[in-house]
Amino acid sequence: YQGAGPWLTTGIKRKPLQELTPTDKTRNRALAATRAPVERGVARLKTWRIFRRSRCSPNRMTSIAKAILTLELQR
Repeated sequence: YQGAGPWLTTGIKRKPLQELTPTDKTRNRALAATRAPVERGVARLKTWRIFRRSRCSPNRMTSIAKAILTLELQR
């Protein structure tokens, strides 16, 4: 995601020969905790066959994907 733009939050990288501050480590952990459920949801969507050979409109598939991701986040 590096270089994707200012709208995308990425973790703070360690500089050469330096350690991250405790604040930076906490921020990176919070970001990882926020991102993990979404990544699990996308991984689950990729394993479902319904999305490989769907015959319905892309708009309907988008609604289905949103519903699945919402349910995954509630887990």
